[in-house]
Amino acid sequence: MNDEQLIQQSLSGDRTAYEKLVLKYQDRLFSAMVHVAGNPEDALDVVQEAFLQAYLQLSTFRQSSQFYTWLYRIAFNLSLGIRRKRKPVASGDGFSAEYGGELIGNAPDPLEKVGNDEMSQILWGAIDRLHEDYRSTIVLREIEGCSYEEISQILDLPVGTVRSRLHRARNILKESLQKYERDF
Repeated sequence: MNDEQLIQQSLSGDRTAYEKLVLKYQDRLFSAMVHVAGNPEDALDVVQEAFLQAYLQLSTFRQSSQFYTWLYRIAFNLSLGIRRKRKPVASGDGFSAEYGGELIGNAPDPLEKVGNDEMSQILWGAIDRLHEDYRSTIVLREIEGCSYEEISQILDLPVGTVRSRLHRARNILKESLQKYERDF
């Protein structure tokens, strides 16, 4: 069944249809929210709350966008609220160590692996230090693989603004990582 059919069945009172939507998107949404929320515990809370809010608001879903885009926007907004209330995490090392969520692939050589792990921590730290406007665009584009149009829908921004924020985020990351270039 496609999302549209599952949504219609959910609106008709079929809870198993909504459970199928949850199962279909929970892992992907959790992975994305770890990067936005800053840690796995907050991400889990955000994902659970997002699915609950989506279920309660399902009748308001306009099928002009994809269900995951709508769900992601709910989760993203919840995640931003949590980040604003708490101090940001210094880096993504907790996620990398616990869940293997490294941006750099595993290296067969142990010395290279140590360097990759360290670089991964540095990179996640740089991403975590980005202003939330830039962090959100870089996570959506580079981690989630969203198109500019999808990012535009999720963040409710014109595509041109998405492009400029993404360009600026990449430049900030490049500048902050240049000092490590000679070490790796």
